[in-house]
Amino acid sequence: MPNQVLNLIQDLRISASHLSFGFHLSFELWHLEFIEGGSMIHGVRTKLLKVIPDERGRVMEILRTDDDLFLKFGQVYVTTTYPQVVKAWHYHKVQTDHIVAIEGMIKLVLYDSREGSPTKGEINEFFIGVHNPLLVQVPNGIYHGWKCISEEEAIIINIPTEVYVYSAPDEYRLPPHGKDIPYDWSRKDG
Repeated sequence: MPNQVLNLIQDLRISASHLSFGFHLSFELWHLEFIEGGSMIHGVRTKLLKVIPDERGRVMEILRTDDDLFLKFGQVYVTTTYPQVVKAWHYHKVQTDHIVAIEGMIKLVLYDSREGSPTKGEINEFFIGVHNPLLVQVPNGIYHGWKCISEEEAIIINIPTEVYVYSAPDEYRLPPHGKDIPYDWSRKDG
């Protein structure tokens, strides 16, 4: 954990030198508090992503084989979600996901229902996308889903550790608005 905090502080320093809007720094400070406070579901890991702009455009690395959280490569795919649409809930028995929104904004929600987990019953919310570039590693056994919270379609990249097996998908689903998971997808005003 201390190395994660030091890496995040370094990320803050690097990002602060490239900021054009102050709110980006507040997202990173929130992220630092979230990890330091120990509220993360057991096994979930994150990586702050750096957008490097210049006069030609932007570049952002997502996942590298030398990243601390890299496990193995299965495949990469892109999915989109229209505004206010919820895509949830499912988990995997084998696969670990690496989720990042590269356009728009999503509310990514995780629920730990694993027997014997120290965080069983906990929920994590991550607001990720163009205003908060963050990779979230979702371990197997964690229910997850998201809602597009931007006014435009969200574009999401997932880098799972396993290839999709069409004849026997590693996906176990629940309805998005059922009573099995204690979560309300509506916006929380106030």
